[in-house]
Amino acid sequence: MKGLTWDHPRGYGPLDELARREGGVEWDRQPLEGFESTPIAALAEEYDLLVVDHPGLGAAAGHLVPMEELLDAAELAAWRAGTIGASYDSYVLDGRTWALPIDAAAQVSVATFADQPKTWDDVLSLAREGGVTPCLGGPHALLMFFSLCVAYGAEPFTNASVGERAVEVMAELVASADSSLWGRNPIGVLAAMTDGPVRYCPLVYGYTGYPLLSFHDAPAGPAGIGSVLGGTGIAVSSQAPPDEARAVVRRLIAPDVQTEVFSAHGGQPADCRVWTRPGFHHDTAETVARAWVRPREPGYVGFQTEASRILRDGIAGREPRVHDRVVARYQEWRKA
Repeated sequence: MKGLTWDHPRGYGPLDELARREGGVEWDRQPLEGFESTPIAALAEEYDLLVVDHPGLGAAAGHLVPMEELLDAAELAAWRAGTIGASYDSYVLDGRTWALPIDAAAQVSVATFADQPKTWDDVLSLAREGGVTPCLGGPHALLMFFSLCVAYGAEPFTNASVGERAVEVMAELVASADSSLWGRNPIGVLAAMTDGPVRYCPLVYGYTGYPLLSFHDAPAGPAGIGSVLGGTGIAVSSQAPPDEARAVVRRLIAPDVQTEVFSAHGGQPADCRVWTRPGFHHDTAETVARAWVRPREPGYVGFQTEASRILRDGIAGREPRVHDRVVARYQEWRKA
């Protein structure tokens, strides 16, 4: 079978190792930007197995096999109970499970030092001293906006004053940050922190494999931690041979693969047992467990891309009424 994952050791390391040991799948890779935005339906025409991002599921109906047709109810219930936070439920849409979580992540804080800010007020104070950057490349401007809304006490697009406060926080961080850095994606920001003068990013998707960096739970606002769920799921194309696909899916969620193969080869397992281990997992587990789940309806990925551009360009240009423009774009999407 042919499979597609994404081009980072976290995305391909465990899969390549399992394929080396057991065969069955030849894994291709796509860039992070493709993983975040390329329509799943188009990829399902070429690949049997797909490592997917849950926000794109709404446009994939008819191109994927529901997991209820591959695994029995007891298996699915056991995996739902065994995964961290909303990882499993993020792949359930219209009462059917379109992928199974194999990787878990959320926006967390990262620094070159251990004693990180605990609140957004502390973050803003540190930013005034320099060496702080947000992560706003690709869809991540909108995702930071979402996280700030949750931290300040409201679901995104439900409270204008909270939304405006989120934009204000983002603008203050951009004003004191290096313009060549804050427009990068998470991998680019983490690389800059490893090699350069940036010492802190308050919200970036966590990645194992950066031993010089210290990851911790996201900063808290008045309503507590705000973060957006990431991670990946394994989906099966409607063209895939069902018996072979079923066998691969079962192996990817098996306890030995999740707790041993994934952990040893750069992965971030969805298995909640791993998130009790000391270090990266333990220090970010509360954020992942509480992370907010994005919409998954058709058209969301396009809205996410456009709204992020509006936020990024508007904040960088210090344009007025940036929040109003994002809300208007959201309303357009919902009416479409």
